[in-house]
Amino acid sequence: MNKALRNDLHVSAPEGLPFIDFEREFDFPVADVFRAHADPDLVARWLGPRGLKMEMDHYDFRTGGTYRYIHTGPDGVPYEFSGVFHTVRENEFAIQTFEFGGYPDVVSIEFLTFTDLGDGRCRLSGHAVYPSMEARDGMVSSGMEQGMGEGYERLEELLRERSA
Repeated sequence: MNKALRNDLHVSAPEGLPFIDFEREFDFPVADVFRAHADPDLVARWLGPRGLKMEMDHYDFRTGGTYRYIHTGPDGVPYEFSGVFHTVRENEFAIQTFEFGGYPDVVSIEFLTFTDLGDGRCRLSGHAVYPSMEARDGMVSSGMEQGMGEGYERLEELLRERSA
């Protein structure tokens, strides 16, 4: 399989269901990808699209932990995100809520699964559930897929840099 295609982000929003699913493979072990999701200093280096400044208020990736961060675009407009980590199982699974400050009272619940593919590779799969189709469609039309894609490219670059 073509390495570039293998590691593309795949996002789907099933018609008529308030879900968004995604999948992305990495040429790094589960432990490395999980650590990059758990360590706030690493998260601040890859999460989100290129060109945004990240301010990490707090980030406690453990069962019962919370997070809040702000992305600021080149235009100076801040975008605040926050949530709660409901379940975190090291190198396996996380369940979290996700709320964008620009749309208060719309909270999604997200499931992240880290799968070991062998040969030092892994797959990250996500399933996000929204309170309504309107909320789901708003997320889809927000540029989320491009932002996620750029973020995961940045994550791959970070992991490559750390393994060199």
